Amino acid sequence: MSSFKLGAAALLALGLGAGVAQANEGAHIEKLDWSFNGAFGTFDRAALQRGYQVYKEVCASCHSMKYLSYRNLQDIGFSEAEVKALAAQYEVPALDEAGDPTTVKAKPSDRFHSPFPNEVAARAANGGALPPDLSLIAKARVGGPDYIHALLNGYHETPAGFALPDGKSYNTVFPGNAIGMPKPLSDDQVTYADGTKATVEQMSRDVATFLMWAAEPKLEDRKRAGVKVMGFLGLLTIFTFLTYRKVRRKVQGH
Repeated sequence: MSSFKLGAAALLALGLGAGVAQANEGAHIEKLDWSFNGAFGTFDRAALQRGYQVYKEVCASCHSMKYLSYRNLQDIGFSEAEVKALAAQYEVPALDEAGDPTTVKAKPSDRFHSPFPNEVAARAANGGALPPDLSLIAKARVGGPDYIHALLNGYHETPAGFALPDGKSYNTVFPGNAIGMPKPLSDDQVTYADGTKATVEQMSRDVATFLMWAAEPKLEDRKRAGVKVMGFLGLLTIFTFLTYRKVRRKVQGH
């Protein structure tokens, strides 16, 4: 991984993590038309796979996703063989036949690889900041995927008269406009496996979609269940009304 990607991913904690604890008062966050919006919305599998690629190549060097296992990736369209190959790119602690510590290739049932062995190591590598786990970040921040998308596209030249502290970048979405994370995405930073043009706009949409799925992987199941329940209640209401009318007519006939 290039030093640019490593540095950008390391400082992502200062952008997403700090933003979780603050209200973005006065910031303009555009509400996008996500495929998963609405009662019948579903996740775009191609976008999810591209979003995973952005996470893997840009974010995963510093950010864990401890609530996900590699086998969960089958839910976004990866085949069993692809998931097995993705997991095998990492190693996990194990014991050999003599009971001594060793490492083995990760299996689909293993959790996502963590970039640091513990919190102390994570802080030491990031100037004292703890990179937040991204598993639930889309639900932890007001605005969810809209906020993530807006933040990643909110980098601009510092306007005249704005006192930008040393080591900060100007971001129109981040509270106070001074963010500790340099612009993490640049056009063509990744090469999408499906050939999609990797613009900042595209990558930010895709990774926001992936992080939304990670935070709420059962969203589609919940919506399907909700539609069934509403349909049942609708039929029940109709039958109840018809029964009421029938009973009322009999009562009036007497």
